[in-house]
Amino acid sequence: MALKFDMADPWLIAAVGLALTALTGLAGVFLQRFASRLPSLRTQVLVIALAALAIGVIAAVSLGRLMVLGDDALGAVLAVLLLIVPFVIALVIVATKPLRAAAARIESTLNSLEQGDHGARAALDRSDEFGRVAQSLDQLGAELQALETRRAEIDRDRARIDAERRFLISSISHDLRTPIGALRAAVEALRDGIAPDPQRYLRSMSHDLEALSVLVDDLFLLSQLEAGLLDIQPEPVDLAELADEAAEALAPVADVRGVTIRLRSDQAVPVWGNAAALGRVLRNLLDNAIRHTPDGSEVTMIVEPGNPASVRVIDAGPGFPDDFRARAFDRFARADESRNRAKGGAGLGLAIAKGLVEAHGGSIRIEGPPGGRLAVAIPSEPNPASR
Repeated sequence: MALKFDMADPWLIAAVGLALTALTGLAGVFLQRFASRLPSLRTQVLVIALAALAIGVIAAVSLGRLMVLGDDALGAVLAVLLLIVPFVIALVIVATKPLRAAAARIESTLNSLEQGDHGARAALDRSDEFGRVAQSLDQLGAELQALETRRAEIDRDRARIDAERRFLISSISHDLRTPIGALRAAVEALRDGIAPDPQRYLRSMSHDLEALSVLVDDLFLLSQLEAGLLDIQPEPVDLAELADEAAEALAPVADVRGVTIRLRSDQAVPVWGNAAALGRVLRNLLDNAIRHTPDGSEVTMIVEPGNPASVRVIDAGPGFPDDFRARAFDRFARADESRNRAKGGAGLGLAIAKGLVEAHGGSIRIEGPPGGRLAVAIPSEPNPASR
């Protein structure tokens, strides 16, 4: 079939072109507002494609009438354009399948995050806007998950601190109750004039006051150690001499129960530390050993040079129970919870010893049986960990 060509007025063609341009602009504005209300991305693309095809048909008919085609040829062109419509729809459906899946994946991930599943991820491998949105969403999920983990850690720490606070208050109350009760009874007896031996009552009151003073001092020292506020000011000292002084100081306590303190040290053992603090450590360890060794037995203290130097305190008692070793150096820890302060101490001695040793950059540990065995290591040279 031969095509018929007629040339129309160029100005008329230009006017039609401007009209088509205006129509295209208006259609674009309309589609911007209308397409956003459609339920799916695929529908939006399909509407836009059909609108573009419709404008193409209008342009073909208008311009064909003016400048190119006759009636017969124009009908053939329109038929071809109409046949193209199903292919356009099929192409849109197939081509937009990944877009639809990406949008659904992003929507599902966002819903999961809103419901508290902070481990949900879109995990889209795309370079377009969908990929960037998915990447931002995954980053948000990771940040939310990190915040959730941190919140859980804070909650656990808060619960632990609350438990420690309750335990601390309970332990302090327990250790204060006995001396305060005894003081109250003694004061009432003296005030009412019914004390048979006032001097004995005064000596007992002095003993109770000393026990309270020691407990308060121990708590203050322990709080300084835990806060890192204790100024050690280390200097060269002889660990063997400090051990000998500790043995002499606790000899009267050991004699009451017939316990012998044996010090094994053949030479001076220089270390870098604070004499008063290290002396306190050794006295605490000896006192703990004397209280737990059987009457009439021995407590041995072995001091050996080296870097670090070491001190071992060994008693003939049953040793540390397996379930107690992990908390032996905790505040108010007692292997036998039924012990009161007079029999078993307040449970601060080993906690203070551990704090003082670590403040020197040293270490303290429980060794295996037989007997109760504690080993302390103290640097013999200046140590950066010393405070």
